[in-house]
Amino acid sequence: MPLVLGVDSSTQSTKVEVRDADTGAVVAEGRAPHPPTTPPRSEQDPRAWWEALGRALAAAGEHADLRAVAAVAVAAQQHGLVVLDAHGEVVRPAKLWNDTESAADAAWLIGRLGGPDAWAGACGTVPVAALTITKLSWLHRSEPDAWARLARVCLPHDWLTYRLTGEHVTDRGDASGTGWFSPAEGRYRLDLLAIVDAGADWEPRLPRVLAPEAVAGITHLTGGPALVAPGTGDNMAAALGVALAPGDVAVSIGTSGTVFAVSDRPTADATGAVAGFADATGRHLPLVCTLNATKVTDAVARLLGVDHARLDALALDAEPGARGLVLVPYLDGERVPDRPDATGTLTGIRADVTRADLARAAFEGVVCGLLDGLDALAAAGVPTGGRLVLLGGGARSGAYRQVLADCSARPVVVPAGAEHVAAGACVQAAAVLHGRPVAEVAAAWAPRAATVVEPRRCDASGLRARFRAVAHG
Repeated sequence: MPLVLGVDSSTQSTKVEVRDADTGAVVAEGRAPHPPTTPPRSEQDPRAWWEALGRALAAAGEHADLRAVAAVAVAAQQHGLVVLDAHGEVVRPAKLWNDTESAADAAWLIGRLGGPDAWAGACGTVPVAALTITKLSWLHRSEPDAWARLARVCLPHDWLTYRLTGEHVTDRGDASGTGWFSPAEGRYRLDLLAIVDAGADWEPRLPRVLAPEAVAGITHLTGGPALVAPGTGDNMAAALGVALAPGDVAVSIGTSGTVFAVSDRPTADATGAVAGFADATGRHLPLVCTLNATKVTDAVARLLGVDHARLDALALDAEPGARGLVLVPYLDGERVPDRPDATGTLTGIRADVTRADLARAAFEGVVCGLLDGLDALAAAGVPTGGRLVLLGGGARSGAYRQVLADCSARPVVVPAGAEHVAAGACVQAAAVLHGRPVAEVAAAWAPRAATVVEPRRCDASGLRARFRAVAHG
């Protein structure tokens, strides 16, 4: 029985899934942690990802013969900057998506091209500190010795694919999060990179962009040989893992929060709220990202001295609206809205405040910020009337499920399974192995079971208006 391996290299850990290449049935899983990071400087040594992959594979290998793996695909956290020298060695730790030290570079880049409209038209996305091009500008400005050694630029998934195959390649989905690739034109915009360094010869430093079903190379990591698929970014893989269709909207709640939808057309949002990404099938994946999601509820659980289960119970016991208590969750700066130096705000507190009020306000603050993102997608012309699908670690929380349903006044679909990014990577690997379109395999392997959470009666519009008044007023 041929198997496929899907890798999810996230901020916090590496997860792997091994699946039957024909049916998509899960055969084995494994996981290993990454070193912790703390914004504003959020960095990791890429070699820690490789070591974590080895440990995760060892765990999976206890339940499956990995020599039967015939194809592999890597999905990973977007935007991280990995710089290699002429020998393919890592020059410095990777600056991750949630590193905000390049906020000044984002503002500088926007001004150099002529404003947000120019950037949205050029690559579909207005630079913020998360985007890779701002981190590249930071490196050029701050570390001339490291810059002098730069021979190749990678994203996290590109680097892992490079370690597997020796090939410097990427896919259009992950490339679209750099700030120098145009999804609408399907090409690198070297003129944007020239703003960072006009004297650099950029083309040989960039990975080749592969088509969705192309073969990146061969690996023997699992005992092989095994084909290696192009890989992609984590959000693009999650869309594959749940077979997101045009009109559906995914809300992914993890360390960060994302709201994204599949679209047949590219977007160019000059407000900067919507990133005009590509997906892993040849279509587009407009996306809104917030920096603060489960870290907010983690912090409130720590303050209250409770575990996650108890925090969920407290929030579910509270009234929708938390009796007027509003928590604006910008604890470590924010990406949307673009406030890299922001901190959190708690308002509406009264003498009779309860632990349940605070717990509920924490969940509502995260969710209301994400629903602002849903509004931004709709304003950018993205169809959003299909399923509202909840993904990520937050999908395991009964409070996040119910609060999202309550605040959106829409049913929330929670697909079966937990590792949707790794599942999407398996989908891509199977598509490459069998020579089938990625979207076709995703539809065939879509989770058949799901939990649907219905909204409770509450003043959702009033609750969200109160949040917006505090967060944006």
